[in-house]
Amino acid sequence: MTAHSTLDRTPTSDLSAVPYEPSAEGPGEWWQRAACRDRNAELFFHADHERGPSRAVRTAKAKAVCGTCPVIVQCLAYALGNREPYGIWGGLDEQERARLVRRRVS
Repeated sequence: MTAHSTLDRTPTSDLSAVPYEPSAEGPGEWWQRAACRDRNAELFFHADHERGPSRAVRTAKAKAVCGTCPVIVQCLAYALGNREPYGIWGGLDEQERARLVRRRVS
């Protein structure tokens, strides 16, 4: 257990504070502590033509894993910095990350 509360790790608590700088390297050492590291990647990335309730359920399950992650902020920063186009990263899906970037630009 870490000293941080769940709110401290949740990216929605203060998204404006999450940095996003491009990285030429991979996710780095933080990824080794990620809650998703031993999970099937299919949970975090939708299949072609996945829609409706099945996509919503899978997304909710993926975000639940993110909600327990000690490196959720680093994950989101990585996804934003590298403009990850697909999947759940740092507890946010593609559309949520795009909205976050648009808000920061305006």
